[in-house]
Amino acid sequence: MRILHVEGGRNFYGGAHQILLLMEGLKARGIENIVACRVGSDLAKAAAPLAEVHAIRMEGDLDVGLIPRLHQVIRLSRPDVVHLHSRIGADVMGGIAGRMAGIPVVHSRRQDNPESRMAVALKYRLHDRVIAISEAIGQILLSEGLPEAKLRCVQDAVEITPRVDHPEQVWFRKTFEIPEAAPALGVVAQLIERKGHAVLLEAMPKILAQFPEARVFFFGKGPLDETLKVAIREKGLEHRVILAGFREDLDRVLPCLDLVVHPAHREGMGVSLLQASLAEVPIVATAVGGIPEAVKDGVTGVLVPPKDPVRLADAILQLLGDPQRRQQLGQAGRQWVENGFSADRMVEGNLAVYRELLEKS
Repeated sequence: MRILHVEGGRNFYGGAHQILLLMEGLKARGIENIVACRVGSDLAKAAAPLAEVHAIRMEGDLDVGLIPRLHQVIRLSRPDVVHLHSRIGADVMGGIAGRMAGIPVVHSRRQDNPESRMAVALKYRLHDRVIAISEAIGQILLSEGLPEAKLRCVQDAVEITPRVDHPEQVWFRKTFEIPEAAPALGVVAQLIERKGHAVLLEAMPKILAQFPEARVFFFGKGPLDETLKVAIREKGLEHRVILAGFREDLDRVLPCLDLVVHPAHREGMGVSLLQASLAEVPIVATAVGGIPEAVKDGVTGVLVPPKDPVRLADAILQLLGDPQRRQQLGQAGRQWVENGFSADRMVEGNLAVYRELLEKS
């Protein structure tokens, strides 16, 4: 079996990470991977050991030239299934290219933003199956008119790595120049509006009133970088909120945090939340989209309403003041992820969709 994966993103965010995990699992099962991705993207480099890589020009939602470029990749690589992993033009243009080639097309839906019933009716007719990466996204798609026969749910996953018994606290606090006793909170997300960084900034005065040495790290990059820098400066938080950028060593950083905070307004699933739980870090997050599937409220973390800085601050303060509770939530979080979000489970779920389509054809 040969699978062509199409991803239009430039950076190695959660979606691209899921594609890499999927390809690793498929390769281990004897499946051949082909990748069509943006020239110069992080995925083009990372996928090289796992797949036949076609780095092509991808210029967004209106790039109709992507249709012939993808059609040529299909003609050269001769896949059995085309799997579209992103929007950014790939969902529509990739669907048309797959239809032109007469090859089954699968689209993974990663975001929970609403679409009109007309858009759903037109776009998803290009896809033989639509894989929702959370039950919440699946319900949104059904409510907007996607035929139930087309929908499958395969939740996101993480690679189950060994438990970290001794977090590298000395290294962490030296690297980030923070006092030994200062509580450390992390937000692991792109710097975009829907991730809710601004809500946490609004909550900071209340948090700092009780924990004046607390530090918050925004791990990630994105178009709001400068906007957040200005907001942090205007609020006088330069020494308490740190834009830490995109880190490739999160597996080393996460176990050193006291809390992971995810104040998103919308979220398909939240792979960073699974990573936090795997590292036994308790979570405070919003009850939106697929987050309640990743974070079990009261068991692995605490969920609060979105866009509510007061409730967010209260939940953070409650956990910062209760180290034993944080430890309980963290340990339960690892068990939660081990039981339900392994990469093997995700790979088998996608593979079942491929086999279903090939058996039909």
